[in-house]
Amino acid sequence: MTAQSTRPAQRQAPTAVPAPAPRRRRGGRDGRTAALYLAPAGILLLGLLAYPLYQLVLISFYDYGQAEAAGNAPLVFIGFDNYAQLLSTIQFWEVLAKTIGFAAVCVLGSLAVGTSLAVLASRVRAVPRMLLFLAALGAWATPAMAGSYIWLFLFDSDFGLVNEVLVGLGVNGMAGHSWTFGTYSAFGLVALEVIWCSFPFVMVTMYAGIQGVPEEVLEAAALDGASWTRIATSVVLPILRPLLMIATIQSIIWDFKVFTQIYVMTNGGGVAGRNLVLNVYAYQQAFAGAKYGLGAAIGVVMTLILLSITTLYVRSQRRSVEL
Repeated sequence: MTAQSTRPAQRQAPTAVPAPAPRRRRGGRDGRTAALYLAPAGILLLGLLAYPLYQLVLISFYDYGQAEAAGNAPLVFIGFDNYAQLLSTIQFWEVLAKTIGFAAVCVLGSLAVGTSLAVLASRVRAVPRMLLFLAALGAWATPAMAGSYIWLFLFDSDFGLVNEVLVGLGVNGMAGHSWTFGTYSAFGLVALEVIWCSFPFVMVTMYAGIQGVPEEVLEAAALDGASWTRIATSVVLPILRPLLMIATIQSIIWDFKVFTQIYVMTNGGGVAGRNLVLNVYAYQQAFAGAKYGLGAAIGVVMTLILLSITTLYVRSQRRSVEL
């Protein structure tokens, strides 16, 4: 052995690995950029909503009637008396309960019909899908006033097509039946009209979400032996949950403040006010009864209810993002 081979091998000093450069935080910059993009829309919304809401709240604190509106009497500040009168009235609580029940039926019906038709549209060919969307968008584009009168004509007690068809099928008791006289039948008729003009939004939203579900995920679930029901509930539904939440909140806001359909189809709230909802109740108090302060108080209560629902939705969305 040579002397060179018996000499222990010299260890090379490890090369120092340069530390990664610290990443620049872009959160502040991105936030400022987003704020600049949203500023024009925010200013527009503030101008359109802030002043009317301010006036609504302000009027609710005054004894504001026909004389005060005409300038023939001075304004009298009464504080929360309009709210105290409103909350102590049994009719207000009855109308609130009817409004919540009516809105719940309309929201559930719109979600059920819209989601079912979205699934159907995703499973048919192009031509039937196009006809389905055209029919749905036609219902969506129909003005509320025109749609209300169309449904009233279809369910007319003397000349309505629905009663004639039912009598032709052997249901003789439906001859001359008035669908708008009873409380529940009138609410049901209006709910059908509201669902008819509201489901297209849910349908389009859910169809877009279904089209965005990755095919690989569905194929993997099918290869694992999952049934279509299990795929829909365990795979598709969690992916569509954010869109479903958006459609639900939008439907709640729209259906909670329905006015035109109720007012037109029940002739101002039904017999003895049996079909009143909060919007029609506020209209009656403010304009028919010339109690503008009380009507404004009803509007403020409705706004607070809808803001609370929207706040719950935003919080649930934040939790889902954090998880």
